[in-house]
Formats: sequence, C-alpha cells, structure tokens
Amino acid sequence: MTKAPQTPLTFAIPKGRILDEALPVMARAGVVPEDGFHDKANRSLSFACTRPDMRLIRVRAFDVATFVAHGAAQVGIVGSDVVEEFDYADLYAPVDLDIGHCRLSVAMLADETSETPASASHLRVATKYPSLTRRHFEAQGIQAECVKLNGAMELAPSLGLASRIVDLVSTGATLKQNGLVETSKIIDITARLIVNRAALKTDARVADLVSAFRELAETRKDG
Repeated sequence: MTKAPQTPLTFAIPKGRILDEALPVMARAGVVPEDGFHDKANRSLSFACTRPDMRLIRVRAFDVATFVAHGAAQVGIVGSDVVEEFDYADLYAPVDLDIGHCRLSVAMLADETSETPASASHLRVATKYPSLTRRHFEAQGIQAECVKLNGAMELAPSLGLASRIVDLVSTGATLKQNGLVETSKIIDITARLIVNRAALKTDARVADLVSAFRELAETRKDG
C-alpha cells in the first residue's frame, strides 16, 4: 500500500530585524528557503523549502505568533517581546536562539525628564505593546493609558500624543535623533523558536526541529 504523503509543515518567520540573523541558524538546522526567497522584488508570502515536507511563510512578527498559536503554522521564530505580549496558551517557546538581541524600554523627551513629577499616577503611553506596558507601569502603581501605534513611535511625545513611548531599543540612536531618552528597561529580548503545543505532541517532525535548534543553541553557548 502506498503511504499517504505527509502534510507539509509550515514554518513562520518574521519580516524585519530578526530575519537576517535567523536564516543562518535555520540553515544549520536544515531549514533552507529555495531560490527566490532573497529576491527583494519577490512579494510572495509563502516559499518552498529545500525540505519537500516544509514550506516557509514570511509575515509580520506579531502574526508569526498568531499563526503558530492557532496551528496554521506549526513552528516559527519570533522575538521574546511578542511571546510575552500575547502569552498564548497554545504557544510554546522551547529554545532561546541567542540572536536578535535588543530591549523593550520606556522613553520620553529628554528636555522634559526634570519636569515630570515622580508621583504621577496616570500616564499616556504610545506603544504597540499594550499588555507589557500596562503590566510594567501597574507594578509601579501607575495607570498606563496605552495609545496603540505600529510605527513612528518616536513622534508621539513631540506631537503631544503621549508623554512616554514603549518600544524596542537596540543602540538608542533613533531615540537620540528624535530628542528622546531611555528612562527604564522593561525586558531584555532575544529571538525564540516557537511551536504549537498540539503539533509538538502529535508530529515527530516538530519535536525533531526543536531538538535540532536546541542543539545549535547549546553549541553556540558553549562556543
């Protein structure tokens, strides 16, 4: 009897800052996109893989977590900021890949730091991380009114939209260029391998990928 072909695994990867660092790690784990993936003129969101039983999808970082959590993709790579923001029950992040290092921080206009009372009980904050932002300020006894923005965060304080922003920071150069200063760090961030919990239990290929990426992470740590 002919064995039925396996349903292809879907591996979700993020557009943006993590991707360039993730691709070499993926390649060492046997996850390699076919020709056409690196063509900047290619607007496709789904790509074949050199493994015939796998395909890649390239989507926004927040959508990586959503696709994996709901089982539309079985495996993915995304920053720990996204994992912490959504806290999906069906999402498991078993491997810290030790790439994509940055931090999620609070920032404000540099020339207003001395004018803000330390006892403020309410702040308006521009961010695309409302859950993490509220938790951070609640721990300080401050109610954070979050204004959801997906970009151009640095404009919010100078235009009066919010007195603070919460955003990803790497070198701090963008903050400085926009007259902002980092006032506190919420969390350090690295990229994580994420998997759908049900897929991990039912598909041995997912468990094999976790083992491969974990071995790479441990080798990197030891080296």
